[in-house]
Amino acid sequence: MGLTHDFSIMVPIITIDGPSGAGKSTVARKLALILGYDYVDSGALYRIVALKAIQQKIDENNEEELIRICKDLDVSFLIENEKCRILYKGEDISDSIRLPEISMVASRISARKVVRDHLTELQREMGKKGQIILEGRDAGTVVFPEAPVKFFLEASVEERSKRRFKELKLKGINVNLDQVTKDIIKRDSNDRSRCYAPLVPAPDAVIIDSSQMTVEEVVSRMIEIIQSKNMKGDQVNG
Repeated sequence: MGLTHDFSIMVPIITIDGPSGAGKSTVARKLALILGYDYVDSGALYRIVALKAIQQKIDENNEEELIRICKDLDVSFLIENEKCRILYKGEDISDSIRLPEISMVASRISARKVVRDHLTELQREMGKKGQIILEGRDAGTVVFPEAPVKFFLEASVEERSKRRFKELKLKGINVNLDQVTKDIIKRDSNDRSRCYAPLVPAPDAVIIDSSQMTVEEVVSRMIEIIQSKNMKGDQVNG
């Protein structure tokens, strides 16, 4: 499917929220390339905090040390051939933060309000210049509730598990589908039930179920919504 666009007005911020494995990162990167926008993977920020906590042998309950890591984050997102390289102080950590054990620690750490507060401010700083696509779990509800275009991308647990299993196998990580499915379900429970900034669609988010859609179809649908927003000059309602 060919993707075309004709924008006379560019919305400053686009948010894409959704559960693990829904395809947010792939879609957000492709959309950023098409629009010429910057891209921020907010989930990667929490994963980096988790990675550094593990490497530095920091207790997950030690909020002072977690805050120290948050304050020391120096992160860049570079899109190359629709893939994203994530650099921490110049070091490519793209693969290391995607390990299953990092995901679970990141999920627990992300439930801590002090961590979310610091990383929310970091994301807002990144978005000050506009023309940015931010994907995560509370991008449209907490970080940028005023964003003119918000999406919530979802898919069935079965489909998301298959996608994550395939992704990890391609990276040479030894996993089995049953365990990946259990991890997805556990991550969903953590994200949706946490007291602070739970995973929910923003009231004005456009919800897209990608279970039976290709990446191109999802991106095409998003572009239609953005074009509609540009032409109408008002809130997108679905």
